[in-house]
Amino acid sequence: MAKEVQLSVVIPVFNEEKTVRSVIDRLLSEIPVDLELVIVNDGSTDRTPAIIDEYAAKEPRIRVIHKTNGGKTSALKAAFPQTNGSIVIIQDADLEYDPAEIIHVIQPILDGNADVVYGSRFMVRRAARVLYFYHYVANNLLTMLSNMMTNLNMSDVETGYKAFRGDIIRNMTITSSGFGVEIEVTAKIAKTDAVIYEVPISYYGRTYTEGKKIGMKDGLHALWYIFRFNLFCSVNQAFRVIPKSQAVQNTHFSKQTVNIR
Repeated sequence: MAKEVQLSVVIPVFNEEKTVRSVIDRLLSEIPVDLELVIVNDGSTDRTPAIIDEYAAKEPRIRVIHKTNGGKTSALKAAFPQTNGSIVIIQDADLEYDPAEIIHVIQPILDGNADVVYGSRFMVRRAARVLYFYHYVANNLLTMLSNMMTNLNMSDVETGYKAFRGDIIRNMTITSSGFGVEIEVTAKIAKTDAVIYEVPISYYGRTYTEGKKIGMKDGLHALWYIFRFNLFCSVNQAFRVIPKSQAVQNTHFSKQTVNIR
């Protein structure tokens, strides 16, 4: 394995030629920690593969994985074992999430207070685009059912910004498909003693005409995954090596605070 870096940003991408350049440029310029980008092309049929290969050829912090189309979870399964970061975070390639806010998401881990951090779209700090009411209802329903099973008080289980200690996510066995990773990782993390935080993030959502991909079928799959991974999956099945929390609940703050630009 290559030398460990402080942060690995995993980017699953499918047909995002319009936005992937901006995502990469902003990640490289706006995150003030040592990082690597692991970009997974999930069978794109537009110019996405050529764009990310162009970046990888000139930027040593970027590695690209090409695979046939299998969905977000499949892309992340391919990427997580290839990461070297002490922290791993997921960044979608569509600019619904602001790369400049990654440092806020990972800060509780940098401070030693958390093992896992979720960026919540419902603890709004800056801006959230007003979009589909039924998506809001479905998200709240899935979060409530997940919380009932995990006994966590999450506000946004389906968020795209999830950050983990690297050893936790690299040791997790992921078996769902589609967008099931959001529910699966939550259920499996809840089986450990990992300390979980949420932080507020902005959300610049897209409409379906603008390229949004998640749909009703994914919501139905998520319902099944809530029961499957909470009731029918043991911690030994969830991890190759069961992680132990390294977080210390400090009486002071910002032990490793990064100067945020």
